[in-house]
Amino acid sequence: MSGNESRLSAISRISNHQRIAVEATQSLDDIWATDVFNLARMEQMLSKSAFKAVRTTVQTGAPLAPAVADVVAAAMKSWALSKGVKFFSHIFYPMTNITAEKHDGFILTNSDGNAITEFSGSLLIKGEPDGSSFPNGSLRMTNAARGYTAWDPTSPAFIMHTDNGSTLMIPSVFMSWTGEALDKKIPLLRSNAAMDSAARKVLTLMGETDIATLNSSCGAEQEYFLVDINFANARPDLLLAGRTLFGASPVRGQQFDDHYFGAIPERVQIFMQDFEDQLYRLGIPAKTHHNEVAPGQFEIAPYFESANIAADHQQLMMTLMKSTAKRHGFMCLLHEKPFAGINGSGKHVNWSVGNATQGNLLDPGSTPHDNLNFLLFCGAVIRGVHKYGTLLRAVIASASNDHRLGANEAPPAILSVYLGDQLENVFQDIKDGKIASSIQGGEMDLGLTQILKFERDPGDRNRTSPFAFTGNRFEFRAVGSSQSVSGPLVAMNTILADSLEWIAEKLEAELNKGTAKAAAVLSVLKGLMEEHGNVVFGGDGYSAEWHKMAVEERGLKNLPTTADALPYLRDEAIRELFSRTNVLSPVELESRFEVYAEQYVLSIEVEAKLVIEMAKTMIYPSASQYLGDLSTTQCGLKDLGIEMDGSIAKSVAAETNAMVAAVAELSTAIARHEFDSVEAHMSYCADQIRPLMDKVRTHADALETEVADSLWPLPKYREMLFLK
Repeated sequence: MSGNESRLSAISRISNHQRIAVEATQSLDDIWATDVFNLARMEQMLSKSAFKAVRTTVQTGAPLAPAVADVVAAAMKSWALSKGVKFFSHIFYPMTNITAEKHDGFILTNSDGNAITEFSGSLLIKGEPDGSSFPNGSLRMTNAARGYTAWDPTSPAFIMHTDNGSTLMIPSVFMSWTGEALDKKIPLLRSNAAMDSAARKVLTLMGETDIATLNSSCGAEQEYFLVDINFANARPDLLLAGRTLFGASPVRGQQFDDHYFGAIPERVQIFMQDFEDQLYRLGIPAKTHHNEVAPGQFEIAPYFESANIAADHQQLMMTLMKSTAKRHGFMCLLHEKPFAGINGSGKHVNWSVGNATQGNLLDPGSTPHDNLNFLLFCGAVIRGVHKYGTLLRAVIASASNDHRLGANEAPPAILSVYLGDQLENVFQDIKDGKIASSIQGGEMDLGLTQILKFERDPGDRNRTSPFAFTGNRFEFRAVGSSQSVSGPLVAMNTILADSLEWIAEKLEAELNKGTAKAAAVLSVLKGLMEEHGNVVFGGDGYSAEWHKMAVEERGLKNLPTTADALPYLRDEAIRELFSRTNVLSPVELESRFEVYAEQYVLSIEVEAKLVIEMAKTMIYPSASQYLGDLSTTQCGLKDLGIEMDGSIAKSVAAETNAMVAAVAELSTAIARHEFDSVEAHMSYCADQIRPLMDKVRTHADALETEVADSLWPLPKYREMLFLK
């Protein structure tokens, strides 16, 4: 089947799509967390002493005795077997942004040759995958391959079902034989511990006596595209790179602003409800779903959970999203910019910190100027973003996210903090050495008697800010849709811990001088704002004026590409930050730079090779055939004495020749392999390879608008975005 026949066949199959049979949606009460071995289930199955020990570990991070692990393992096995489970797996999160699993059976054979089920505490606690076969940044070599997974009792085990079997999944950390973190979970747990320790110091100085364990929380809004699998299978770029490397903009895209929050297509709605039923069975609190801005784009957002569990759930959500979409005849695209010219996808990470006794410490209440704990914690965030903005930019750096940052749907690559009018005025007053009452939002009155009046928020939203305060949390809006939330959470927890330690030291010095508590807080925050207030910005983050002001007047960094941002993981200040907080050792931090740098280079090399292959084997043949058809037609008409305008043929020939020349340039460019450093290699990819890929695409996309539709081999944007 030729490329175009494949495309036409795909359109036919989509047009005649038969809805798959799905079970009727059950009530939330009937399915909620039915496949989760959570505290509620453990309370039913464990002795009181064992349950109390596990609950203490979950709530405070206290160590769990091996004997208790044996009891938990027995109960977990009994529960799993009662649900038809035959296998178990330590599920872990290597430095790949996806999950990893090693499945084992609940089976041993005895001396009689009979099979018995076994699952001990030792099997629960430890597994042993190969540590050298995952990205590790030279922490493990082939001749030193041992790695361990270890059960994380603070994240509940769960069951994953397939049509003919089920597996008990045990969330785990992943480390080398020498003890270095090879995953994303260990640094996240360490960062939360560092934040908890620093926060306790500040709260103790503020006179708090009953201080429960502090946790960061996360709610990540996940954006994604759905493309019919028939189209995706006809696009090598979607299959191998996750985005379209070619494609002319359709006549109609998102310019009518009619897709956002519009009626959800029925086929998509069925997928969403099936997907969310699976999430509910796993105890994942999916809260909202809707159409996003671009055609074919959607969003799902969960309710807030503790950061560790939220990160595990986010990884699981991405896995389930892809598998469920495939079952419904879709490919789920999590790439940050799968289609040029329309909005890409992000993952807005809503983040706050708090505990059971002091509550949400990023909730200002109705009088934020009087809420001293809030002012200190909010000030700590401001300082952290200013001092370590390069770190925040580095943890969201990827080849795919570079396409999105700074575009109309995403914040710029300059890290700034948006507070809203109310809080910006409060902190400006503090900087000026005064404090007045906070402005209020006022009542919203539309003058319509049938519409109830309500209190509006004291500040507007700013969609151009990468790090925005949104009422009782900060929203890190620059995170990419395909990325794990663990990296951003680690960075945010760690910079908060560092700033709280700084605040504790300054506050203690003020209090030791006999300064009253409120005056001491304002004195510390005044100094903080004088040094770090330049990062606060409430205007248009897209404007050229801001970019100029941010860099030239405020001293902020503009790091537009991963090649610019990622080397800051080697910055001495960031190395000291992670060492001081015991979140990442220097060798662990270096390993992450090596892994992410390699992933960046490999991603661009794969895309470049795909551009060359598709241009040569798909686009060039269709353009050549069209030129041949035009030539034959023109010659035939000329024999009849009819002159034909040859401008189209000349245009197609010119674009074809230009594309072939650009392909040759790109082929020569990717043949280079010798570089002085990995930084130089990344810069070469950003500055040389990417522009040449765009050059090939420019001519190929021009050909798409010229070559006869019946000859074009690739599914077009208008088909992929609008045919569901």
